[in-house]
Amino acid sequence: MVILRAAVPDDAMAVAEMHVRSWQEGYRGLMPSEFLDALDPASWASRYTFGPPGRPATTVAIDGAGTVLGLATIGPSSDTSDASNVGQLYALYVDPAAWGQGVGRLLLSDARERLSAIGFTEAQLWVMDGNERAQRFYRADGWLPDGRRQEEEVRGIRVTELCYRTTL
Repeated sequence: MVILRAAVPDDAMAVAEMHVRSWQEGYRGLMPSEFLDALDPASWASRYTFGPPGRPATTVAIDGAGTVLGLATIGPSSDTSDASNVGQLYALYVDPAAWGQGVGRLLLSDARERLSAIGFTEAQLWVMDGNERAQRFYRADGWLPDGRRQEEEVRGIRVTELCYRTTL
């Protein structure tokens, strides 16, 4: 049984531990192994801002025992050239131990519903170039690349990201 609920400040360490495991598995081969192996959940936990109004909103997926299985964070588009009707999926991560169990699909469906409920009619996300698993996942849900690419510094590592969009 998977339950979705809003993330709260007390979730920070459990979310950070899951988030780090997801990066270490999902980005292996896309980011330097030394970087991934050195990721510290405690430093990540201190950066989360769950709960304040007007900030991106994070939902967590938990199992019946309260273990954090994944997260999805949404908000307005980070691209200032986008119209006000465009929202963004900032993050969607699932613990590798829960991959293939439908947690990601559940979080993605919920994120789309939350974006629509806010009033957005379109949504975008940025996915790391080369992350074929994630790209297949998003395409299966109707997200399509829009042709935009950006160079981004992600926790000190330069990566290329591709923009995907969908209608809500």
